[in-house]
Amino acid sequence: MLFNLNDFLRSVANVLDVIETDIFGVATNHSKRIAYISLNIAAELGLSSEEIFDLISFSMLHDNGASLKVLHDNLRGSSKEKLSLIENMQEHCIIGEENIKNYPFLNTYKDVIKYHHERYDGLGFFKLSGDEIPMLSQIINFADTLDLNFDLRKVCKDSMLENEIIDFSNLQRNKYFSPKIVESFSKVIKEEGFWNKLTDQEIDNALKKQTPPFNSEFTFEEIRDITKTFSKMIDAKSQFTQQHSSGLADKLEKITAFYKINQLDTMKLLIAADLHDLGKLAVKNMILDKTGSLTVEEFEKIKTHPAVTRTCLQEIKEFDLITEWASNHHEKLNGTGYPRGLAGEEIDFYSRILACLDIYQALREDRPYRDAMSHIEAMVLLTQMAEENLIDGSIVRDIDIIFHEEA
Repeated sequence: MLFNLNDFLRSVANVLDVIETDIFGVATNHSKRIAYISLNIAAELGLSSEEIFDLISFSMLHDNGASLKVLHDNLRGSSKEKLSLIENMQEHCIIGEENIKNYPFLNTYKDVIKYHHERYDGLGFFKLSGDEIPMLSQIINFADTLDLNFDLRKVCKDSMLENEIIDFSNLQRNKYFSPKIVESFSKVIKEEGFWNKLTDQEIDNALKKQTPPFNSEFTFEEIRDITKTFSKMIDAKSQFTQQHSSGLADKLEKITAFYKINQLDTMKLLIAADLHDLGKLAVKNMILDKTGSLTVEEFEKIKTHPAVTRTCLQEIKEFDLITEWASNHHEKLNGTGYPRGLAGEEIDFYSRILACLDIYQALREDRPYRDAMSHIEAMVLLTQMAEENLIDGSIVRDIDIIFHEEA
């Protein structure tokens, strides 16, 4: 199928940014602003359309390793403390580079994410300097540093802030930044409406309008290589979901083999499993990791996540069925589920499979309010839910058949 990588990234960028907003306290639309500033600098520097397209991808993925680093270290403290720790640890750059090793960029690159915090003067994590640092890394570092130090959303209404940014970039010339990039930026900001396009209201359309229109043919197997990367990011949001999406996908492979589901539908189901909890990135960790009972307001917030998943995925061409299955995983046969309250035959067989397995996988995992259940304990609850016409009883019985030996 024809698949536009950056359309996909833009679709999920908002919830990916919530990782940084929630954990680190950075401003909304951070990665989109990095991408927009970067593409304009790259164009001024004369980079090719293919390089600019890939630079946008790198920009929106630049901190993909940060949430995993936080999870690995189980960091605690204020947002500023966490940001300081992360931004001064080279490991999140290494993790981020590893995460995207199978991402299908148009050209071949090496270590763009790994070196995106290097300083031009050689005092960065890896002690590279000048042209030893990949040009795309240098551009991303420039845009990222500006956005972390200034609220770029407000510059269009504050000329003094613009002057501060210009002074800052000039001060860091030959230190943090290449003189070529600083000079290019000084030209870019003179373009009419540049600062206004960095506002939350304008950034999405501005980025979409200026992204080179590259579409590539991908099989669903190849698209799955991409979504597995995002599955890692989703699961890393909370220490209690570290293996949830991957565990769900593993179980889906076994149940689709049991039902003799064809390869194409199996691959689409696996992509749906990878992305089904995408909307949970928009839920704060203080809710996801809460050990006590949720308030009504907190539960209502959690209930929004399938709808957020649908919003993110529904604009992606050829993802209609994937979007449906991924966003239906909390619907119930008696109509009491969410977000749409579907009932009976309104819930298709594949959505029912994903819903049943999602519950089973969650029950077999530790949660902040309980330990992981055994297979037998999980089956007791699933069977009860089937008897109450919440989930499909025949699928529940098949889950018992398929997985009882793994108990």
